[in-house]
Amino acid sequence: MYAFSSIEKRIFAFESDFCSFFMAGIYIHIPFCKTRCTYCDFHSGTNLQLKKQYVKALCDEIGLRKKYLGNQPVKTIYFGGGTPSLLTTEELASVFDVLNRNFDLSQCEEVTLECNPDDLSANYVLGLKQLPINRLSIGVQSFNDVELRFVNRRHSAQQAIEAVKRCQRCGFVNISVDLMFGLPFQRVDSFNENLRIVTQLNVPHVSVYGLTFEQGTTIDRQRKQKIFVPTDEEVSILMYENAIQYLTSNGFEHYEISNFAKSGMRSKHNSSYWDGTHYLGIGSGAHSYNGVSRQWNVCDTRKYCLLRDYYEIETLSCEDVYNELIITNLRRKEGVDLEFLLCRFGERFYRYCRKNAQQYLQNELLVLKNNRLCLTQKGLLLSDSVIRDLMI
Repeated sequence: MYAFSSIEKRIFAFESDFCSFFMAGIYIHIPFCKTRCTYCDFHSGTNLQLKKQYVKALCDEIGLRKKYLGNQPVKTIYFGGGTPSLLTTEELASVFDVLNRNFDLSQCEEVTLECNPDDLSANYVLGLKQLPINRLSIGVQSFNDVELRFVNRRHSAQQAIEAVKRCQRCGFVNISVDLMFGLPFQRVDSFNENLRIVTQLNVPHVSVYGLTFEQGTTIDRQRKQKIFVPTDEEVSILMYENAIQYLTSNGFEHYEISNFAKSGMRSKHNSSYWDGTHYLGIGSGAHSYNGVSRQWNVCDTRKYCLLRDYYEIETLSCEDVYNELIITNLRRKEGVDLEFLLCRFGERFYRYCRKNAQQYLQNELLVLKNNRLCLTQKGLLLSDSVIRDLMI
């Protein structure tokens, strides 16, 4: 077994004390989809027969995990997936009822539900409005029907537009839209049109993700079978740069590698991951973090429903915690606070970070501003390499 040094114990004690002043987050995973998108490698499946049993297991796990966050009040709740909008409003209400009985939600500021556009019927949106949900994250991906069909999205471009407007009419103001770039057959002008439409819809948050070919996905098999020619890397880079230029010129702050928000409309839940806030993950495949250990639930919906031997736990070393800080903080606009890093981890980690950052400062992938290491726009394109070299 790993034996912690006295320094590491002090670090963990500091983190626990530091985070106790802040509020925690709860993530709830819904692993169901009507159909699988060709690019998706998230834990999800299309067997909806387990849904009722799964919701009961969620409620049971909430009760089992009520002490995980200590006495920290809950600031944010996030329903992710999969497709959380496949839950009925009655099923969602039952989850909220159990959350209220087990956690302090009196100071909860943000409750997000990930949605597919075709699930957002008028009646469903009205039902959501009666629940504590105050933020919707809508998985549009593209406003081009050809691109949507190729990646097996269930909705059309027009359905996506109408879904956003319907949510706005029902009183939802805090809406985020996901867009993807680098899709097969996607042209630069097509992606630029997606950006134009999303700003016309007047949503306050946009997430922009580049297509990746994850092993085992349908789109990766199609690529290997040469069913299509992947978008040229330079074209994908141009699309990403266009997104940065267009969205920032239209009043969005580029506050994280993939995320853009109007003033005051950052995702509070996702920001808490990057800030090191403690969070509890409920559901199959969900992860939890309390500053000292990380816990993750089994990626098997049927096994999870039994709630027996359904999770694993790992105690984090000092190096693990340092690496977490590098990964999460460099993704943010604010970057890595070197003074905080020195106070928290000591000279050895501080010198390691400064030494390994030097080459990236020289080639302008990193910049040092107010004693913070931040990625430049050029560095954003090579962020994985920069982050990897600053990790231990």
